Amino acid sequence: MSDDPTKGRAVRYAVVGAGWIAQQVFMPGVAHTGNSVLAGLVTGDPEKGRALAAKYGIPRVCGYDGYEALLRSGAIDAVYVATPNTLHREHAVAALEAGVHVLCEKPLADSEENAQAMIDAARTGGAKLMVAYRLHFEPATVEALELVHAGRIGEVRLFNSTFTQQVAGANHRARDGYGADPVADMGPYPINMARHVFQADPVEVMALSTRGDERRFGDVPESVAVLMRFPGDRLAQFVVSFGAEALDAYRIVGTEGNLHAQPGFDFMAPLEFRLTTPAGTEERRFPHTDQFGGELRYFSDCILEDREPQPDGEEGLADVRVVLAIQESLRTGRPVAVEPVRRPRTPRADQVATLPFVMEPDLVNASPPSDG
Repeated sequence: MSDDPTKGRAVRYAVVGAGWIAQQVFMPGVAHTGNSVLAGLVTGDPEKGRALAAKYGIPRVCGYDGYEALLRSGAIDAVYVATPNTLHREHAVAALEAGVHVLCEKPLADSEENAQAMIDAARTGGAKLMVAYRLHFEPATVEALELVHAGRIGEVRLFNSTFTQQVAGANHRARDGYGADPVADMGPYPINMARHVFQADPVEVMALSTRGDERRFGDVPESVAVLMRFPGDRLAQFVVSFGAEALDAYRIVGTEGNLHAQPGFDFMAPLEFRLTTPAGTEERRFPHTDQFGGELRYFSDCILEDREPQPDGEEGLADVRVVLAIQESLRTGRPVAVEPVRRPRTPRADQVATLPFVMEPDLVNASPPSDG
């Protein structure tokens, strides 16, 4: 008889929102986690529901009007929330209050009030809440942070990043009212990385936006440039865009060297970085891992072993506060102070997962942002 009561057990997940990200990379990766299974699907598209249930053998499929019944059914242990940002609170709070664990896509919420409501609901329902920061489990990201914090580039002074993509005008990110402008949609990546590089929350932000000549994005800005001041007069800057060639990179600059990652945030390609120190320059290349499967396996372990996950709801709240401050700066044209949440807990090497990358190329009524 095994001494490990969790051995052989699997957490039963329902996917809430069967859009591009859920179909392309989340659902295909569940099977090889070893501790997670697909047990439910919530979608407003019956065709998606039938096709995906058949593909993955999902026993329970419902529309959003059946979500509450699914949560009470006893057929699932956790949900993966991949709906638009403005709906995260609605779907996460209902699950958490029912005692169902939640893995929620980032940003955690579209307001500080909604993020806090999710944190409170987790406490009330005795359920676990984790934000889907997939890079916290990715080997290149974690090693970059470890090298920087070990002093390999001296005292860290600067962080800068460029993160851009072409988004089709028909995609929900380009339409008003979804809380998914470039800052909310792409900004959490450089914001979260900068917070962990400096091991602190920013104290002040300033932002500028551009829209260009086309009207593809309505009232959503095409590009946003952000400057963040951290304690100790350290600076971070980043640019995010819905209207430029796809690029994701960051550079961390210290008093004695720098670390340049490109790609730095992608999940469709293996990540790599170049470390320059007084001893010379070395390149580090890493395997193409399943970042979604890695974060899922970690979260399921937390559920099975009754451990509190990191990144938790407060980690998500910290980034939400920065996103909101940036959006306020865009409205007012002024610098905006940020109230820190807490000192970030840096991702650790023992959280890293190296599951092989998988994806599903045949999507059902869904497409990547560039295709609408």
